Amino acid sequence: MNIYSSQNTKDIKSSMTTTFNPARFDFVTLRLFCAVAQSGSITQGAQACHLALSAASRRLSEFEAATGSQLMERSKKGVVLTPAGHLALQHALRLFQGFELFNSELSDYSRGIRGHVRLWANMSSLTEFLPGILSEFMTAHPDVVVEVEEQLSGDTVRALMDGIADLGVFAEGTPHDGLVVQPFQMDELVVLCPLAHPLAKRQQVSFSTCLQHDFVGLNRGSSLLELTARAAEKAGKPMHLRVQVRSFDAMCHMIAAGLGIGVAPRAACVSQIKTLGLKAVSLRDAWARRQLLVAHSAGRELPAAARLLLDKLRPSAKRNKA
Repeated sequence: MNIYSSQNTKDIKSSMTTTFNPARFDFVTLRLFCAVAQSGSITQGAQACHLALSAASRRLSEFEAATGSQLMERSKKGVVLTPAGHLALQHALRLFQGFELFNSELSDYSRGIRGHVRLWANMSSLTEFLPGILSEFMTAHPDVVVEVEEQLSGDTVRALMDGIADLGVFAEGTPHDGLVVQPFQMDELVVLCPLAHPLAKRQQVSFSTCLQHDFVGLNRGSSLLELTARAAEKAGKPMHLRVQVRSFDAMCHMIAAGLGIGVAPRAACVSQIKTLGLKAVSLRDAWARRQLLVAHSAGRELPAAARLLLDKLRPSAKRNKA
């Protein structure tokens, strides 16, 4: 005979609903009830939940009183669930499954397995270094969302200080007070010019020699503009900026149009060099080997997911030094 007929279930639910008082039991009691139901023994259930037998018996009696139904039939042979007890067991197991999922997912977030990371980075790092690293990271942590913004180095530092970004990658030489900074990768700067330009015949050139020509540069706030301006000042020659733009892509197009030469990271302009017919001439100057940095705010605790990504970025700097 099927004791779980539709009518029986309705009767049981009705009986339990009319007098049910959820404030009179907790998860310890529910766990005890499940352990007793599965083992068929109050003694074994109490042992599994690390409770004294008397305390376990009292909790079960209070649980039955709270539901308004007899949930167990006790005998010398052990415990057998009543139809109401079977229904209570089903609901208790669902509660525990939900609680375990709740606990597991929160644990994932605390360990950074799930989460959201805001990463701001300059064009050079996004073009050459970050795609492979991010691919590996997101394959290992598919539930972590990484929001990537391409920004100038100065803007990235401000975003970190203002809490708009969690992690940032920018060029050395950018003022970064208030940030925790670590080496990331080395970046090679080159001089870009049209194939018909006099410098295109060279394989290597000093920046001082380049200063006799007009330049296409980035807008104010760019660490690269500040770097080249300092180099020009050190050389004792002015740098004639004919055009200023915000991106390396725009710089390459302006150079291709014959508006000047420009200094840019080789990796950030590889596709434009081929497409637009430009020449990348190596710079002899030591500063043309530029250190990229990864940083976060010293005054804010990193989210767990951001700490995981930072750990992923650190080994790449070590490999680069090897």
